[in-house]
Amino acid sequence: MIFAGRLRLRHLMAALLLLPGIPIVAAVASSPALADFRVCNATQNLIGVSIGYRAKAGWVTEGWWHVEGSTCKTLIEGPLSSRYYYLYAEDAERGGRWDGPINMCVAEKEFKIAGVSDCVARGFQRAGFQEYDTGEQASWMVQLTDQPATGGAPAVTGTGTQ
Repeated sequence: MIFAGRLRLRHLMAALLLLPGIPIVAAVASSPALADFRVCNATQNLIGVSIGYRAKAGWVTEGWWHVEGSTCKTLIEGPLSSRYYYLYAEDAERGGRWDGPINMCVAEKEFKIAGVSDCVARGFQRAGFQEYDTGEQASWMVQLTDQPATGGAPAVTGTGTQ
């Protein structure tokens, strides 16, 4: 008889919705914050982004995500499984780049490369990635801007959430 009770309740709710002058109140459950690694492009230009990280089987680099000006893109969905992530990005229109001292492999077109050594010998290019220590937080966001940081390089900031 549980089914019949639900059916009666559903009919009662439908009837109440049809009565004029009865305010309708809907409860919306708040969803938890998404955990992920996002890159936000604070420039007006298209940017190509690649990421490096340590997986169970070893080092991996992936790319290219195209991030339009003034937008964000999620590179890794779900809670972050590593503490350190590495980012390399290029301005597709002006030719600038956001890089760092950690050498990893990239390719011309979309890629997922296992390993970070012998890039050129394996048919890839070598690029300098910037390290981000996420402090083992579940989410991390990097914002790429064209405002120079020290040394005239584009600015990069990273923030995390628990």
